[in-house]
Amino acid sequence: MRPVDFDDAETYEPDDGWRRVSMAGSDQFSFEWFEKPPGHSSPMHDHENEQVCLCLEGELTVATEDDEVTLEKFDSVLLESDEPHRVENTGDELAVGLDVFAPGRSFDFWTDRDE
Repeated sequence: MRPVDFDDAETYEPDDGWRRVSMAGSDQFSFEWFEKPPGHSSPMHDHENEQVCLCLEGELTVATEDDEVTLEKFDSVLLESDEPHRVENTGDELAVGLDVFAPGRSFDFWTDRDE
């Protein structure tokens, strides 16, 4: 067993107010808890990992090159491997979510990427 205490977990803040916390996971899958301020959007990006984005609080709009969906509390969406997408807080309050990635990944995806 490998527990992760939330307050001691690895944390990454790519932009002001956009915080990600690495939760328990493995090379096979990983969980990242995140919060986004109103109006914040990740850049359009893709990755080899399949991703499930689950909205825990607020409102998140997930857009691909062909479609978009707005998630509210407990709604989720599957993004396929290498599918370009962005996640935006389109609500008026802080949005909180959980991303699940398979295979697992680290914050190196954000820290080592070329803009």
